[in-house]
Amino acid sequence: MSSTAPWWRDAVIYQVYIRSFADGNGDGIGDIAGIRSRLPYLKSLGVDAIWINPWYKSPQADHGYDVADFREIDPRFGTVEEAEALIEEAHAAGIRVIPDIVPNHVSDQHVWFRDALAAGQGSPERDRFIFRPGRGADGAEPPNNWKSCFGGPAWTRLPDGQWYLHLFAPEQPDLNWAHPEVRAEFEDILRFWFRRGVDGFRIDVAHGLIKHPELPDLPPREDPDVPAPHGGLDHPHWDRDEVHEIFRAWRRVADEFPGDRKFVAEAWTQAPDRLANYVRPDGLHTAFNFDYLMTPWDAKELREVIDTSLATLGSVGAPATWVLSNHDVVRHPSRFGRKVVKKWVANEVYRPEGPLDFELGTRRARAAALLMLSLPGGAYVYQGEELGLPEVEDLPEDVLQDPCWERSGHTDRGRDGCRVPIPWSGERSPYGFSPDGATGEPWLPQPPEWRELSVAAQEGDENSMLALYRSALRLRRDLPALGEGTLTWLDAPEGVLALRREPGFVCVVNLSAEPYTLPEHREVLLASGPLSDGRLAPDQAAWLAL
Repeated sequence: MSSTAPWWRDAVIYQVYIRSFADGNGDGIGDIAGIRSRLPYLKSLGVDAIWINPWYKSPQADHGYDVADFREIDPRFGTVEEAEALIEEAHAAGIRVIPDIVPNHVSDQHVWFRDALAAGQGSPERDRFIFRPGRGADGAEPPNNWKSCFGGPAWTRLPDGQWYLHLFAPEQPDLNWAHPEVRAEFEDILRFWFRRGVDGFRIDVAHGLIKHPELPDLPPREDPDVPAPHGGLDHPHWDRDEVHEIFRAWRRVADEFPGDRKFVAEAWTQAPDRLANYVRPDGLHTAFNFDYLMTPWDAKELREVIDTSLATLGSVGAPATWVLSNHDVVRHPSRFGRKVVKKWVANEVYRPEGPLDFELGTRRARAAALLMLSLPGGAYVYQGEELGLPEVEDLPEDVLQDPCWERSGHTDRGRDGCRVPIPWSGERSPYGFSPDGATGEPWLPQPPEWRELSVAAQEGDENSMLALYRSALRLRRDLPALGEGTLTWLDAPEGVLALRREPGFVCVVNLSAEPYTLPEHREVLLASGPLSDGRLAPDQAAWLAL
């Protein structure tokens, strides 16, 4: 990439799920002090930036995605002054900082919502939210048939008879983005944090801000208890065209500040061209590529989604992004290590079937990392991915905290399995997550087998997942062929992907059941597993210099 191009066009960004990254004060919950203590690790890993899940003041009904005050840090995590210190120290280490912003909804403890409840029906305070009378003779039925993403209806009735909309938990009332005060408030929040040095924002539920003014019913579905897919033409609450006016205004706010600031949208859409609408030149800078995340371990399907992503996003001048895991989906070694029976709604990628083959999942995860990091554009690494952590699928029911668990009537275990605090060192929990002598247990229990996957256990092991990621990220920085640019597919048998980047780089991934003889090359730069007589085993990848 040209040295004059914005950093975000090919950045590798590390996702810090703050509750589970590092606990600095010993209470069992990750915090800003913990992140600051681990900046040397992040620098040694070789990432360009960190995205931090919500750190704002919050009752934590949805682990920070229910924000009570966007200008305060939750005391569990630290203070604004500590956040400023983190930003300064990260910048000194060459790492940019991107916090989350949650514009679709706030906490029911936010001052605006408390004022709305106190002011009553028909008040200006309620106009900042979406309050409606119920249906039926006595208004006892919800205003429409919309479902919460966490299960159950998307409406809650108040004692005065009115209902309010929450596309997520009842503790997360949706804001009315048709209201000018809502738009002005969030633009001011952006400026508050830009002045403190943040380098951009990840936008939660970017596709959900605008609702159809008439709030029409959704059409009947085969399973009425399952939320509707995200997006679609004229969907009443997902991916409506009017949302782009908001983000054009946000882009103008970012452009007020010096340097290259960056927005990344969490935007679930029904088609790639709908995603491209978010990243046009006057809109947001980047968007998560969920189509890639949702693609199974299949050469044909991977090639198709790579081609479509590059073509569609490139048509509006935006870089592609690539991601394998995050805090909302099953960790990819567990996805790749078992049969998948179907895709479900957008933010639950797979329904697995049968026992986990962790060895297979790990082998495929190693190969998938080399494929992802060889593609043009930017990439996201979810904390613990570089350690090869699997999903924790046997958490006791009494420790589950995701709202999905309660809202589904204990039928959906939710996302806690990918959010377990990561292991740093030692033979037993908390594995260095909390400092020595800590009085608090990790907020979710860690499996005993994670002692073998800790950072300390992998240090010095050239065959470890950590060593693979460090090597790949170093080569990605050093090789002019990697980062932004174009790719050319090379001829390869069915089940094998071979892509060329210029100058003189080839990535080969064997997704077939048979070994594959590597094409002619000058040097093997990196391989996800051992090579035998120049042959790439199934479920392995290699980087070649020509």
